[in-house]
Amino acid sequence: MNERVTAESRTLSAQRFLRIWGTLIGFMLLLALFSIVRPDAFPRINNLRNIVEQVATLAIVSAGVTMVMVTGDFDLSVGAVASLCGVMTAKLMVGGMAIVPALCLGLLTGAALGAVNGLLIAYAGVSPFIGTLAAMTSYTGLSLFVTGGTTVFGLPEAFRILGQDSLGPVPISVIIMIFIVLITYVILDYTAFGQKLYAIGGNRTASFLAGINTSRVRFLAYVYSGLTAAAAGIVLTSRLFSAHPQAGAPFMLNAAAAVFLGMTAFREGQGNIFGSVLGVLIMGVLSNGLNIVGVNTYIQSVLTGGILVLAVLLSGLAQRKEN
Repeated sequence: MNERVTAESRTLSAQRFLRIWGTLIGFMLLLALFSIVRPDAFPRINNLRNIVEQVATLAIVSAGVTMVMVTGDFDLSVGAVASLCGVMTAKLMVGGMAIVPALCLGLLTGAALGAVNGLLIAYAGVSPFIGTLAAMTSYTGLSLFVTGGTTVFGLPEAFRILGQDSLGPVPISVIIMIFIVLITYVILDYTAFGQKLYAIGGNRTASFLAGINTSRVRFLAYVYSGLTAAAAGIVLTSRLFSAHPQAGAPFMLNAAAAVFLGMTAFREGQGNIFGSVLGVLIMGVLSNGLNIVGVNTYIQSVLTGGILVLAVLLSGLAQRKEN
């Protein structure tokens, strides 16, 4: 009897280990696979540095999306917010405004757009899907209206610093990413606000009855999501040294996939920032490796969709196991 109990306990421990660390193990295997297939290209330092630099903007967006998803909500508008804020910042600079004030106004615009989402969802009671879908459509329309559907060029040379320059061997965009990731980590894991976010995600009704102002907390999560999306849009604009009205569109699907993947790592079935970063790295490594191998970009889109479905299934399974 004791031997059977011990065996069952070991099985449960192994299963829990895989639920917590399985995604990280899968990431390491993915790195090993591409290193074996293309040892002449993939594992080179320059290529790995390029991967991290390319996913920096996605990680910035995913930080805000993580905070929203911790509460049990989601945000479909982040790509449109990134595009609109990038476009507005570019237009302000092209119009003669100094770089720093233009950056500040771009970030404030993102926070304001996030606040609109928060008002619709947290206070007006609109479902997150409908509310952020409507916002995405409206913000995309505004981007197209502001630019006339064309790309904005003629940015000041000093603006290249954010997206193209490095501090020593580390790209400035990666430093910005690390800064935002660490801020998000501190908020989620070391503040009362972060604990309220997790409490709401666990049981919104019980959180309300316990005295948590659930509407205000959800509202602020959307504000943060808008702010990080704006930061990503600005960095992306600097990296491209131009602003396209739909440049941030891929962020919506990719950020959702990354955060759902993150919910399968480190915390069982819960959003967490380091899990989201791992999800972002998986997306980046997969895209880079498939490009090096020569896989068609359309097939890569199919694989991205498959990863999103798999991540949702795995995170749901982890949540059921936890409960």
